[in-house]
Amino acid sequence: MSETRRDPEAKLGRDPAAPFHCKAFPRRTAGVLLHVTALPGSGPIGNLGTAARRFIDFLQASGFGWWQVCPLGPTGFGDSPYQALSVFAGNPYLLDLDDLAGRGLMTADELSSVRRHGDECTDYGRLWNDLRPILRTVAARAVAALKQNPAFLTYRTREAHWLADWCRFSALREVNGYTAPHTWSNNQASEAAQDEAAVLQFLFAEQWNALRSYARQRSVQLFGDEPIYVSSDGCDAKFSPDLFQLDATGRPTAVAGVPPDYFAEDGQLWGNPLYRWERHAADGFAWWKSRVHHDLKLFDAIRIDHFRGLHDYWSVPAGAPNARGGEWFDGPGLAFTNALGDLALVAEDLGLLSPGVDVLRKAAQLPGMAVLQFGFGGELEQNPHYPPNIVEDRVVYTGTHDNDTLTGWIKQAQPQELERLTALYGPLKNPAEVLAEVALASPAIAAFIPVQDLLGLGSEARFNTPGNPQGNWTWRMSDAQLIQLTSMAGRWKERLRSANRLSA
Repeated sequence: MSETRRDPEAKLGRDPAAPFHCKAFPRRTAGVLLHVTALPGSGPIGNLGTAARRFIDFLQASGFGWWQVCPLGPTGFGDSPYQALSVFAGNPYLLDLDDLAGRGLMTADELSSVRRHGDECTDYGRLWNDLRPILRTVAARAVAALKQNPAFLTYRTREAHWLADWCRFSALREVNGYTAPHTWSNNQASEAAQDEAAVLQFLFAEQWNALRSYARQRSVQLFGDEPIYVSSDGCDAKFSPDLFQLDATGRPTAVAGVPPDYFAEDGQLWGNPLYRWERHAADGFAWWKSRVHHDLKLFDAIRIDHFRGLHDYWSVPAGAPNARGGEWFDGPGLAFTNALGDLALVAEDLGLLSPGVDVLRKAAQLPGMAVLQFGFGGELEQNPHYPPNIVEDRVVYTGTHDNDTLTGWIKQAQPQELERLTALYGPLKNPAEVLAEVALASPAIAAFIPVQDLLGLGSEARFNTPGNPQGNWTWRMSDAQLIQLTSMAGRWKERLRSANRLSA
């Protein structure tokens, strides 16, 4: 594989003077970032049921046109939605348990045994020990009810290109004691276990489609997230090993990450297997096209996480203790974006970037991102996140799932950052509210605000800390906070109207 870096000024086929075109967001708009797991409700984790509909009702009442979520796939060790065990499958933990009970698939005792305790955060150990076995029982009951159901049979046939592998993977993972796939010795996948895995995916698809229909009826669109890499312990690497840099046993020879940056002084060692990009290019990126089109059936637009990896990617030798010892290699570049075509995509182009990343993004006519928390450090003239520098071909955020909340960030910001912030906006009595309004007023084509910032919450509500393997992905809204949010709908609607971002 060549280590020669591309000329960032290479002609990529787009007239830089052409007007900005955005398939994902044809007009100025705004949305709220909240992962499904963080919804309130009586279950042990946020789900696709009543609270999700109440949240959509808030979005409609306040004029927000978009709901952005993190990836929806089934999670493994570490519980990160960005390390899903399949890029196609849905996470059964997110199923609406009340709906399952209403169908006669869960008993009242089973439902009661997994009720949320007060306003507790998500306890993934509890999900594994208590909810997972119940979902297995639910699936066994549903198989008997659905095995000859025409809708289920059609679903299983239509989705067979990924569903068959996922069902086999699920069955093998269970029989091998949930160990890493490269250690599996038993390759006998029971038909019953495969049927149960298929049923859970069918139920997830039914509930998701019903929720999406509910959102559409209320002029709310759904924005998904596409992690660039797959889990080394997942289905995709197990059954499509030729697409990844793996050895003969199925273990990665090199893994993904990023060098030291704003988030982590040792870089971030993600551990995902890297792609054999030449293999993807040979069939016109067929696997990627199938993956993206699958997600665009679930969402109205999707964000390509770590877009930089399509231009050049950080490769760390397998077994390295951190990401410092990696090196850069060329990604597929414009060949990849051309293969996908003109789709409703957004490029996540955060972090330290080589000049060619921006050239590629603009050639692909994709909006990039700006994050206000990054906007007040470094050389302001070159900082794309500095509010006066934000331009139309950006999606602006007050913060992402990886940032502290605005209130938490203000308390820990560097003195220089606070001085620059004050120089622009004066002393801030309510920084979360002020910076949310800054995002809405910016020229960016879309503005997204995490729900924690709408509520003005502190660091206790942070969702993820990159580089920290413990305590992530657990925060949940309380029912009282959703009621509070709903009471603020009129105020946010006026702000969106003033910023010309009201949903149609």
